[in-house]
Amino acid sequence: MGDRQKKIRVLLLAWLGLMGFYLIWNGMQILQENGWEKGKLIAAEAYAKVGREAAAFFLPSAEYEEGDEQWMQGLTASLQEQLPFLAFLDSENGKTVILEDDSTNQAIIEENERMIRQRLEEENRKKAAEQENQQAAEQNDSQEGQTASESPEGSQSGQTASGSQDSGQNGQTASGSQDSGQSGQMASGSQDSSQNGQDVQETSGTSRWQDQLQPTAEIPLESLQNYDYLLNEFFVVDPNTTTDSSQINVEELMGRDMTLEKDSGQPQILIYHTHSQEEFVDSVAGDVNTTVIGVGEHLAQILRDEYGYQVIHNTDTFDLVDGQLDRSKAYNYAEPVITQILNENPSIEIVIDLHRDGVDESKHLVTEVNGKPTAQVMFFNGLSRTAMNGNLDYLPNPYIEDNLAFSFQLEYLAKQYFPDYTRCIYLKGYRYNLHVRPRSLLLEVGAQTNTVEEAMNAMEPFAWLLNRVLQGG
Repeated sequence: MGDRQKKIRVLLLAWLGLMGFYLIWNGMQILQENGWEKGKLIAAEAYAKVGREAAAFFLPSAEYEEGDEQWMQGLTASLQEQLPFLAFLDSENGKTVILEDDSTNQAIIEENERMIRQRLEEENRKKAAEQENQQAAEQNDSQEGQTASESPEGSQSGQTASGSQDSGQNGQTASGSQDSGQSGQMASGSQDSSQNGQDVQETSGTSRWQDQLQPTAEIPLESLQNYDYLLNEFFVVDPNTTTDSSQINVEELMGRDMTLEKDSGQPQILIYHTHSQEEFVDSVAGDVNTTVIGVGEHLAQILRDEYGYQVIHNTDTFDLVDGQLDRSKAYNYAEPVITQILNENPSIEIVIDLHRDGVDESKHLVTEVNGKPTAQVMFFNGLSRTAMNGNLDYLPNPYIEDNLAFSFQLEYLAKQYFPDYTRCIYLKGYRYNLHVRPRSLLLEVGAQTNTVEEAMNAMEPFAWLLNRVLQGG
């Protein structure tokens, strides 16, 4: 082989190498921009084009007249025998390579992101609802040394029509109950009540006790201008939520009008129990009068008889499922029932969800008020915000600031008249159905270590505080 031929061969090989590198580089660019699936289609189209060009160059006699299909079929079969790769080209025949432009690609990406975001929000919403119910259940049950009693008999609860003269009678069972055999609704207006086995103190005696009340501690509002002092003295912030001085400041908390124009002709206060099976240390199994329901009815009667309010006391059960204690969805079950009551009674402006707390068995939350052993109480507020996820837009509560102001004004008054009566205002994430009214309240009365008597006694100072705040005292 001459020198000239060697040079030509070297140049040809170099040219082929450059072409190969160019093709590989362009192929990688196409794959990166369009993905492997589109790259395969592009490669197949290129493969087919190379085959057609090769056939035209090496088999020029393979040309045929359009319409001569039988001859073409024979030729195709012959070519496939000689050139097997054409069989692959035939299988790819008819496929069209479609490359989206930039705007189409962007639209696809945005749509995928939207769908993923919706799915994540839905999952977070379900998870948050489960956590809210689970944490509420754990708060009340994790430290209890007893098992909640079985369902009380339906004859122990019911609904007395508004205006009844004897609220001890049973009536129609309220709708929405998870266990209709033991739920009901006691309506307002009773003037003569047996208060489910608990004797109400005589009006004259209660009035004298009220008249003698004087503040035992002065708390000037000026002393509460300091955020840290205000937070530490009145609030406890759960680790799962956050707050700041824009939300907790004395001007905002005391500046909101919580007063109510009393109208004895229509219901204005609703009391209910998300966890109706909560009991006390000496509760009698099967007797709702010795559970939080009995405490709620005692409060309702004091508000009716001593202060002249119409009160609806709902005794529906939300924490029993098929006869078994289950608080995982109690707030979910309660919400539509409470909403229905409020829709049917738009005059109701005060909503109280009455609980008892769950604490270590060594703790006894008791003080003395008016010479009586009295369970300490705690106000509980949900902020619809967690430390991890921030504001929970799927648990909206337009009344968070009103809820806080309502709790604070009660707590502020209590610290002056009954210094050891209230424990704190506990702040936590989630919502706890406090969004139903601006003046919604979640009240924890004692704990499982308190007696029924202590819990009942706690309702007298609370009713006095509530009336004072509502009347602007």
